Amino acid sequence: MEQILPHFAEGKVVKGFGRGSKELGIPTANFPEKVVENLPKDLPGGVYYGWANVDNGEVLKMVLSIGWNPYYHNTKKSMETHVIHTFKEDFYGSTLKVIMLGYIRPMRDFSSLGELIDAINDDIQQAKDKLDLPENTSYKQNNFLFDEIKEDV
Repeated sequence: MEQILPHFAEGKVVKGFGRGSKELGIPTANFPEKVVENLPKDLPGGVYYGWANVDNGEVLKMVLSIGWNPYYHNTKKSMETHVIHTFKEDFYGSTLKVIMLGYIRPMRDFSSLGELIDAINDDIQQAKDKLDLPENTSYKQNNFLFDEIKEDV
């Protein structure tokens, strides 16, 4: 997987399934289908960690899931990002940039909503820890996160 990562993605935040904040208490920003379709074909579904920013703002830690969420029986592949930060309001239509640096775990089904929430919170803690490592902190300054926003994403 080292040859696939890091992976850089950019796109306008679109409305997703509406579960992140409401049902899970863990808000997610969703990429449009075009960004999901442009993922490397050999990139496995699962949970990843890396850096993100919204509209070229502060660079923040993130976790991101790629795939068909088995707990919810999704039929459409999605790319959902949880930026580890408390935002005052939604940012639909804003440009989200992410650098995916590492893989945490594959997607899997859970027996309960509580078990899913516990796993996501564990993913968030793993991401925080991994992003504090020197080999990952350097990406926080990557030009991609500060380059001019592409209007067609």
